[in-house]
Amino acid sequence: MIESILFKEIEIVSGSSVKTGDVLVKNGKIVEVGWDLPDHAEHIVSDSGLVLMPGVIDPHVHFRDPGAEHKEDLESGSKAAASGGVTSFFDMPNNTPATTSQAAVAHKKKLASEKSIVNYNFYIGATLNNLEDLNQCQNVPGIKIFMGSSTGSLLVDRKEDLAHIFANGSRLIAVHAEDEEMVQDNKRRFADSTDPADHMLIREDGAALKATKLAVSLAKKYKRRLHILHLTTIEEALFLEHQGGSGLVTSEVSPQHFLLWGPDVYARLGTLAQINPPIRTKRHADGLWRALKSGVINCIATDHAPHTLEEKLQPFGKAPSGMPGVETSLPLMLSLVNQNRCTMKDVVRWMCEGPAEIFGIRGKGKIEVGFDADLVLVDMGARTVLRNASTVSRCGWTAFDGHKIQGIPIATFVNGQMVYREGDFFTEIKGKEIEIAAPWDKR
Repeated sequence: MIESILFKEIEIVSGSSVKTGDVLVKNGKIVEVGWDLPDHAEHIVSDSGLVLMPGVIDPHVHFRDPGAEHKEDLESGSKAAASGGVTSFFDMPNNTPATTSQAAVAHKKKLASEKSIVNYNFYIGATLNNLEDLNQCQNVPGIKIFMGSSTGSLLVDRKEDLAHIFANGSRLIAVHAEDEEMVQDNKRRFADSTDPADHMLIREDGAALKATKLAVSLAKKYKRRLHILHLTTIEEALFLEHQGGSGLVTSEVSPQHFLLWGPDVYARLGTLAQINPPIRTKRHADGLWRALKSGVINCIATDHAPHTLEEKLQPFGKAPSGMPGVETSLPLMLSLVNQNRCTMKDVVRWMCEGPAEIFGIRGKGKIEVGFDADLVLVDMGARTVLRNASTVSRCGWTAFDGHKIQGIPIATFVNGQMVYREGDFFTEIKGKEIEIAAPWDKR
């Protein structure tokens, strides 16, 4: 174990600043940020031309462990995360069995302590009858509600059942916002379809907007912190913009929803492009990008949801929904920086600081004295091409196969320990459970 690291004369991106300086890490914490610090460290990093940024926090992944480890498990998922500069993740509850009890959450945390090379925590999933577990489970990022059915069996879609959960408790609620009745009606209409592009019509724009409006109305009525997962429509973004910036409601967007669009993506990728909520038209992609840049959308999350190629290449109607993303999200965003579409400060705000603020994550998201030494070294000049064959995730594919990248993570440090460097993993290092601030008080 490395007790101290000195990052020497390196470009540092954190908060509102980009500066050249030194960062001293001791026993997993950042203890000094300055200039010309003494070289009294066990390990010195002095690579010229690199950028040091906080580790990415991905608040929305599905690592399939337990229950579907052939797609991904906590070891392979955390390695994929580390290779993409992700040092912390929140995993979703639609496992087999579903993570809907305190015991199930504890079991996943134990698995992660043995397998994960990055930091971790786990949502607890809502059902119609587990309110006591939802409110008493200790140290979780929030309660996940599937207002629309997706992969797995969790579903709470009736207004009276949703209201019961919102009205009782103070913990953050995160929702998959799609109106179940509209989706099921459309499934019957398109029951004989073989065209993956019809996925946009089955899970139509209006279904997302209707569910988001319902969730926001309940959050306001019961003064409950609400986080809208994977926003996909411009109408949702405009609706949230008109709600004002009270902090009661926050939202996220996934890179695939603003970098890919239909019908083109379905013609190219077929069922590989099938995710819930769906990739929509370019009008929505452009609108989501504008909403992210303007601050209406608060952070980026991947919704990393791996399935094997064999599963995904089944005909439309049989293929499962979901795509990987945890190892490609930061490289894709760094490429946008190189294209002058955003700045490094934007990326840090969306992928590091934003999630930390939304979920009350202590000591993460910034390069400041006292913060955890979750750090990523980035080479903004390095170029590569994303390929299925080089995918770290166990699923072995990416929707961005063939995509040219400029800007890649070179090394990833978790709690002051290097867990990844240029294709090599150091799996003897294990991440830690992420500490979440006390549940939000009602506002």
